Amino acid sequence: MSIAATVSFPGLGLGPFELNRVAFTIFGKEVYWYGVIIATGFFLGVSLALKLAELNGLDPDKIFNVVLITAPVAIVGARVYYVMTTLERYDSFYEMIAIWNGGIAIYGAVLAGMACIAVLCKLWKLPLLKVLDIAAPAVILGQGIGRWGNFVNREAFGGPTRNLFRMELIIDGVPNAVHPTFLYESVWDLVGCALLVWIFFHKKADGQTTYGYFLWYGIGRFFIEGLRTDSLYVGTFRISQLVSLALIAVALVGFARIRKNRKNAVPAVPQPAEGPSLSDNDTAPLAEMPSTDDVGDVFEALDETAHES
Repeated sequence: MSIAATVSFPGLGLGPFELNRVAFTIFGKEVYWYGVIIATGFFLGVSLALKLAELNGLDPDKIFNVVLITAPVAIVGARVYYVMTTLERYDSFYEMIAIWNGGIAIYGAVLAGMACIAVLCKLWKLPLLKVLDIAAPAVILGQGIGRWGNFVNREAFGGPTRNLFRMELIIDGVPNAVHPTFLYESVWDLVGCALLVWIFFHKKADGQTTYGYFLWYGIGRFFIEGLRTDSLYVGTFRISQLVSLALIAVALVGFARIRKNRKNAVPAVPQPAEGPSLSDNDTAPLAEMPSTDDVGDVFEALDETAHES
């Protein structure tokens, strides 16, 4: 049975829109917009990762194999993370594994996915930081697109607000203007994707794109999570905010290590080759002495190098 509801953005003069969670029906089975949107984000993210792999000197076929294994592991991780933080909601093991009834957490997918990539890189002798650097822009792109699934489902919104971007929902028969946190995070993630791609092409060391993801997404998620009304808690703390702080800390440490390694890297100074010593009365054979043409060629090459740089 299709479920429809209305949503509007009165501050922007948009709506009301009637949202139907069901995209289409095939062979009597309803296919939901949430799944369609998530699949679209996944497809575009993988396409970006394969292109970046090719540009970063990695075999796209190997990266695709990494994706094939990591994707289901990430889904399981997203479900396990959600269940472990909401155990009181389940009465049986079947309910815990019934992911089709909803209930996943993106941080669970990110953490499980990174662990899986680390294992695969170890087994297949792939450079871990290079692989993570191509995964980071792809993941945040998928996240930015996937958040629109929350919009269609009318979920993951924030508390009451009267700001320009407020989203009006009918909750228990009463109109409520709330923070469209799905929109905030989607915009933050898509801007972050563009930023990470820029970092990817300008990075001075492997890992900078990955740490950029940790820092950018961690900061955005920390503040946006504070606006949501459906956060998962441990005690009085929002779990996603704690994970965000951990990611930010890892990013800062990672950037500091990269900077320290680059600062301590001393370029090797070529030592003069040893040759026969010449006494005061000795002269080098004329055939071994550089000619004026050779010297001219050297200065010409240096001049061209200066112009190129």
